[in-house]
Amino acid sequence: MKILYIYPHPDDESFGPAHVMSLQRRQGHEVYLLTLTKGGATKQRFRLNLTVDEMGEVRYKEMLNVAKILDLSDMTVLDLPDSGLKEMDPREIERVIKNHIGKIQPQVILTYAVHGISGFHDHLVSHAVVKRVFVELRDNGATYLKRLAFVTLREEIASNSPHFHLNGSKPNEIDCVVHVEQHDMERFQRALDCYETFQETIDKSGVRDMMTTEAVFEIYQEQHDPPLTDLCQGLTL
Repeated sequence: MKILYIYPHPDDESFGPAHVMSLQRRQGHEVYLLTLTKGGATKQRFRLNLTVDEMGEVRYKEMLNVAKILDLSDMTVLDLPDSGLKEMDPREIERVIKNHIGKIQPQVILTYAVHGISGFHDHLVSHAVVKRVFVELRDNGATYLKRLAFVTLREEIASNSPHFHLNGSKPNEIDCVVHVEQHDMERFQRALDCYETFQETIDKSGVRDMMTTEAVFEIYQEQHDPPLTDLCQGLTL
């Protein structure tokens, strides 16, 4: 199946489901990544004495290495304003996402859960626009769309973050629990290594120690008890 991850920034995929993306590729799925911005507004640009545009190009090059590590079927990085999605006409964001979905025609789409994990406004905007596009496309006959899922954390894991305030999902909100293998965890670590300019933030976040072989997801308008064990479980082409 075709699986499309949509995120606002470089490194969102590696802080999140990189290990699951690795597993899905090994299972034979086509895995695509759409990143809405180049992430040039990061504060790391001040340390490197780079402009927003220059930092964005550096981070884009880092992402090219991530795509190789995770063996992505394809990756597209747009240049919407980093940290500025909330100021955009949401219809403009929806338009570019809709066009990209139309080209790939994925069965499964993933983005941030409603809380955005970190709560950053670009994450929240991404959740809202992706969900809006998903329901509109389905209403207009895009039968290839089978499932919309949201990347999240267990509430207890999020609350134990040592350095950042994170949000998670309650047990009854989790609809899918995926278990990856050690090979996938190694790819996750290597993907994080690709972000050479962001290692200070990565180390401070504690994500390398927080990430386990279990990944959890909410699924839009579906309830599964017990949770599914595969994001494509129960779907047919």
